[in-house]
Amino acid sequence: MLEQLFPPPIAVVERYNDDEPVELFPEEEAQLGNAVPKRRFEFGTVRACAREAMRVLDVAPAAILPGPKREPLWPDGIVGSLTHCAGYRAAALARTSDFETIGIDAEPHLPAPDGVLGAIAIPAELGRMAGLKAEDPKICWDRLLFSAKETTYKAWFPVTRRWLGFEDADITLDAGGTFHSRILLPDSPIAGFDGRWLVQGDLLITAIAVPARV
Repeated sequence: MLEQLFPPPIAVVERYNDDEPVELFPEEEAQLGNAVPKRRFEFGTVRACAREAMRVLDVAPAAILPGPKREPLWPDGIVGSLTHCAGYRAAALARTSDFETIGIDAEPHLPAPDGVLGAIAIPAELGRMAGLKAEDPKICWDRLLFSAKETTYKAWFPVTRRWLGFEDADITLDAGGTFHSRILLPDSPIAGFDGRWLVQGDLLITAIAVPARV
């Protein structure tokens, strides 16, 4: 799925199950503690995806530890993003010489649970929801909006090192497979992000990639 959203030289690796055993670095293993098997499987498989992407970029395998906001900490010279949901794990990595930041998020293509849309959407987004549903009723637009918000934060934080709440971004979804995130913080160093989305089978995925500044 990601290969349809990201151009080279972004390295993308996806897996749809946890069948292959994953050997973790000791410091990664220490992060898991007494985690339940489900958490261990998704943690390991998504890191296997990332290390395969490192290999594609000719980067030595490295431990991928969580930072203070649970963001993945990458080797010097690398940017990237991880995502996992039921039936899907993925990593997208690139060199900092090519891209400034990357964000990805995958979700089951199902309506968002009750209360989620009201918790994440600002009035402008709610106002556009009816038109989107009329344009393509097959798409779970509420879940797609949530995913686009998650991807926006994943692209935002590595650049700014600042929190971004759901209410701090106005997401305009387009039925053609794109979206724009307008950052609403008055002192934001970033005006917004352009992203893409895709629904395939029972999964949806959103993606942002910002080229490096020349």
